[in-house]
Amino acid sequence: MKIIFAGSPAFAIPALNALYESGEDIVAVITQPDKPVGRKRILTPTPVKERARLLNIPVYDFQRLRDNVQTVKEIGAELMITCAYGQLLTQDILDCFEKGVWNLHASLLPELRGASPVQSAILGGKTHTGITVMKTELSLDTGDMLCVKRLEIGDSTYGELEERLSYLAAEAAVEALGYIESGNAQLLVQDEAAATYCKKINKEDGKINFANSAEDICRLIRAMNPNPVAYCMQNGNILNVLRADVCDCTETVCENYGTVICADKRGIKVACKDGAVRITELIPAGGKKMSAADYVNGRKIKAGDKLD
Repeated sequence: MKIIFAGSPAFAIPALNALYESGEDIVAVITQPDKPVGRKRILTPTPVKERARLLNIPVYDFQRLRDNVQTVKEIGAELMITCAYGQLLTQDILDCFEKGVWNLHASLLPELRGASPVQSAILGGKTHTGITVMKTELSLDTGDMLCVKRLEIGDSTYGELEERLSYLAAEAAVEALGYIESGNAQLLVQDEAAATYCKKINKEDGKINFANSAEDICRLIRAMNPNPVAYCMQNGNILNVLRADVCDCTETVCENYGTVICADKRGIKVACKDGAVRITELIPAGGKKMSAADYVNGRKIKAGDKLD
């Protein structure tokens, strides 16, 4: 069966690799156009484009997929698998594939339809998330489900969880194609009553509010690591926070949320709504990633200082 794989970021590479290594006939890869990256704005291909080239798979980087329906038809694939591709598909594109278009979505649908399912699972305090293989239709992430794989979130950061999910997506892609090729594809309709949605995460969503609970603050920090990164302000400068823990607060809780209770080799203990969080890793304004202990040793912060 001839397959097109559509994906763009590094998240999609394990699925592409798994399909290639399993012997599937990947006749083309579709990805986003090259984009300027870094301060020098160097035009850079997507990670999926680079990987496809190494695998000697033809690559198409359409500016607008919807304007290239005829080209997609001429490729002659029977099925397309999408994984974090980054463009909406039109009905004309869906109609190009006799055996359908199948998306690898990083949530347990119908929960967390939308643009930020991995981060939103952490923010929402979910204990589990996963990959759902669904048949793509025009509505947002509403298609019938073919395969679902679960994993425990634990205390993973966004980056750590996304990496684990990328390999789970690879397993799911191979398994789903096995069902389709064998004619044993049994689909489950999503429960609309249980559907939830998540929005795109922006830099301002990472602002820490120390009036929130310690658990909420730590979830926010994990969900924003490595990007866009949670942050607070110290003396008018941004202090990016990469890691923090809920900590026991034996001292009298300071009602002035954001006040530094103590700063030592264990980290920076900050008052919040129901106790305290201990910041253990950060990036100061204009600086590099460092332990909070090193930041304290540099006398950049002390007990009584205020973070907001």
